[in-house]
Amino acid sequence: MAEQGNAPAAPARDTARARRRDPLSAFFVYVGEVSILLWQTLRFLARGELDLSDLLTQMAQIGVNSVPIALLTALASGAVISLYFTPFLKQYNEAILSGGFVTLAVARELVPVLTGVVVSARAGSQIAAELATMKVTEQIDALRSLAVSPVQYLVLPRILAAVIMVPVVCAIADAVGIFGGFLVAAFVDGVPPGTYPRSIQEFLLPSDFLLGMVKTVVFGLILSLIGCHQGLRTQGGATEVGRATTNAVVVSIVLIYITNFILAYVMFQKPITF
Repeated sequence: MAEQGNAPAAPARDTARARRRDPLSAFFVYVGEVSILLWQTLRFLARGELDLSDLLTQMAQIGVNSVPIALLTALASGAVISLYFTPFLKQYNEAILSGGFVTLAVARELVPVLTGVVVSARAGSQIAAELATMKVTEQIDALRSLAVSPVQYLVLPRILAAVIMVPVVCAIADAVGIFGGFLVAAFVDGVPPGTYPRSIQEFLLPSDFLLGMVKTVVFGLILSLIGCHQGLRTQGGATEVGRATTNAVVVSIVLIYITNFILAYVMFQKPITF
C-alpha cells in the first residue's frame, strides 16, 4: 500500500526535473509567456482601458528619475569617444571632422544603447522588484479577487510609460553627449570651437538622430515587458524577489544588445534620408 501511495509522486518529480533540464523547452515557454503578456497589454491599450494618473506616475518614475544617471553616462561617453577620435583625425589633418565623427557615434549607437541599459538597470529592476513583491505578498491575487486585471492596472502603465519616456531621455542625453565631445575636442585637443558644430551640420542628417531614438522605443518596450514578466511570475519569498530583479536586468540588457545589432543592420546599412 505504501508503494502504491508513493507511486504517483515519482513521475511528477521526474517531469519537473525534465522541464528544468531542458533549456530549449524553457526558452519556448518563456517566449510564449512574454508574448502572451504583450498581447494582453496591447488588447487593453486598444480598448483605451488606461488610467492616466497611473501613466503619469510611471512616466515620472521611469523617465524623469532616470535622467541624471543617463546624462552623466552620455556626457562621459561623448567625452571618451572624442578623446579617441580627435587625436586620430589630427594625425591626418582632418581634426575639423571630429564633430561629425563623434556625433555620429553618439547619436546612432552610444547614447541609445547606454540609455536603454541605464534605464533597464534603474527602472527595469524597480518594475521587477515592485511586481515581485506584490506577487509574493499576494497583492496580485487580491486584485484578481476584486475583478481587476493586473495587466491593465500594473503592466500597461509601466510599458507605455517606458515606451514614451526612454526616447525622451535619449534625446536629452544626445545633446549632453555631443556637448561632452565638444568639450574634449575644443579644450583638450585644441580643435577650433566653430568647426565642431559646422562638421555636425555638414555630415549628419536628421535621420541619424531620429533612427537612434527609434531604437530606444524598442528598448523601452523590452526593459518594461521583461521587468513586468519577471515580477508577475515570481513565486516564493524575498530570495525570489531578488532573483527576479536580477534576471530582469540581465535578460533586458542582453536583449537590448542583440536587438541593437539587428536594428542597426536594418536601419543603417543603406542611407535613409528625410
